[in-house]
Amino acid sequence: MEKSIKKYWPVFVIPTFTAFIIGFAWPFLQGLYLSFCQFITIDRANFNGIANYIYALTEEQFGYSFWFTSLFAIVSTLCINIAGLAIALALTRGIRGTNLFRSVFFMPNLIGGIVLGYIWNILLNCALTLLGKPLLSLHAPYGFIGLVILMCWQQIGYMMIIYIAGLQAIPNDYLEAARIDGATEWQTLWKVKLPNLMPSITICLFLSLTNGFKLFDQNLALTGGDPAHATEMLALNIYQTFYGRSGPQWKGYGQAKAVIFCILVIVISLLQLRSTRSKEVQQ
Repeated sequence: MEKSIKKYWPVFVIPTFTAFIIGFAWPFLQGLYLSFCQFITIDRANFNGIANYIYALTEEQFGYSFWFTSLFAIVSTLCINIAGLAIALALTRGIRGTNLFRSVFFMPNLIGGIVLGYIWNILLNCALTLLGKPLLSLHAPYGFIGLVILMCWQQIGYMMIIYIAGLQAIPNDYLEAARIDGATEWQTLWKVKLPNLMPSITICLFLSLTNGFKLFDQNLALTGGDPAHATEMLALNIYQTFYGRSGPQWKGYGQAKAVIFCILVIVISLLQLRSTRSKEVQQ
C-alpha cells in the first residue's frame, strides 16, 4: 500500500502545486516586474529601472507609516499576548463556565475586519463625544489607541486558544515535581510553564506581529488614516498610493512599496521566529 502511494504521489501533488503557481508564484513574479515599471494595466508597462524604489524609500509619508506601523505592531503584540496568556492561565484552573468564557473571548475573531472597524468607530467616537474629547479622526493619539483596542479585542481570544492548548500539553509530572519542590505559583509559571509554552509563544508572536504589520481593513474603517495621514499604516499607504491617485507613475510607486512591504514583513517574521525558537525546550 505504501509503495502504491509513493508511486502515484505526483497525482496528489500536481493540483496543489498548480494552484500555488497560478495563485501565488506567477502573480508575485509579475508584481515584482511591475515594481520596476510605470503602468496603467499589465499589458501597458514601461520599464523605468529603480526609480519607483528610490521614490518609495525617500517618500516622507511612507517612512512615517513604517514607524507608525512598527510601533502599533509592537504595542498590540505585547498587549494581545500578555492578555491572551493571562486569560488562558485563568481558564485552565478548572473554574466554572470555562467553555462559555472561551467561546465569548473567541467570538470577535469570527467578525470581519471592516465590520469591526465600523463598530468600534461608532463606539469610540460616541465615548469621546460624551467625554468632550476630539474624535478618532481628529486626534492621532486617540486613533492609535483605538486601533490597539480593536486589534486586541479581535485577536486576544484566538491567541488564548493556542495558549490553552500549550498549557494543556505540559506534562503533569513537571507541575507535580514543582509542587513537591515547594515552588510558588509565580516560580512554577516562570520556571516550568513558560519554558514549555515557548512553541505556543512562537506561534502567537508570529501571528500577532505579522497581523499587526499587515493590518488594513480595520485601519481603513476605523480612522481611514486621518487626521492628515497621521494614523495611516503601511498597507493603507500602499492602497492609497496605488488606487487613490491616477497616473502610471503612481501604480509603479505603489507596486514598489508593496514589494518593500513584503520584504520587511518576511525579514521581521524570520527574525522573530529565529529568536523565539532558540528558546524552545524539548519535552
